[in-house]
Amino acid sequence: MSDKRNDRRGLGRGLSALMADVALPESNEAASAERRADMRVPIERIEPNPNQPRRDFSREAIQELSESIREKGVIQPLIVRTHPTKADHFEIVAGERRWRASQIAQLHELPVILREFDDTEVLEIAIIENIQRADLNAVEEALGYRQLMERFGHTQEKLAQALSKSRSHIANLMRLLQLPDDVQLMLREGKISAGHARALITAENPLKLAHEVIDRGLSVRETEKLARDAQEGGVKPKSSKATSRLPEKDADTRALEGDISAALGMKVAIDHAGEGGKLSISYNSLDDLDGLCQLLSRGI
Repeated sequence: MSDKRNDRRGLGRGLSALMADVALPESNEAASAERRADMRVPIERIEPNPNQPRRDFSREAIQELSESIREKGVIQPLIVRTHPTKADHFEIVAGERRWRASQIAQLHELPVILREFDDTEVLEIAIIENIQRADLNAVEEALGYRQLMERFGHTQEKLAQALSKSRSHIANLMRLLQLPDDVQLMLREGKISAGHARALITAENPLKLAHEVIDRGLSVRETEKLARDAQEGGVKPKSSKATSRLPEKDADTRALEGDISAALGMKVAIDHAGEGGKLSISYNSLDDLDGLCQLLSRGI
């Protein structure tokens, strides 16, 4: 018996092909979208995917979408597959928000595109669709990346390429999952921002600091200073030499240094100065320098 978790498909039939079905149409004309639909199906014969990874659906956003659907109809057809257990029924692969909003708008049938996907592909598409949603919070997006990596064997580099994201963006978001669940919940609820959360990742007691950030209404920069002071025991440097040091780098800069260092196999330092700055790469031998030149010449 084959192990499904070890059946890793890379980007061949996986992300690059599946994303074509998730992409939003360029045109907003309902008529052209309807022509792309394979058929129209009674809404009562369409059911959501029980393994949908997204659990948080904003009522306000669904209500707003329902009003648009009531006025213009469903612009983008749902992607469905034949229901695995119910005859003449269909299971949503992508488009559950549209299905929920259409119920509120009291539509009787919906345009759909029928695809033959297995359970693994259905889950993969659901994760991809969720990641591409504009209203997704940082924790949900990070969880999506982790699922794609752990369940399907995708690397950060391949995800960045296929999803048109930077590798540092993916790495920085996934670092948020190191935070305690209570801090992640604050981020999901919008009580703190992703910038606040990143500043707390290396703190000894991020939950205590997160409460202080909320109570005092601290900015991201103030939160970074709070985390540094907590890590240093709140002791201020006394010597003029110490006080003249450059400010400690923020979490995003340190993470970016780590990403570039890992890609090059060399130590990298980034120093900001206003809108500009300096990126330094340290090499240990002429062979390292030659290898770096080759990487740069072919665009890494």
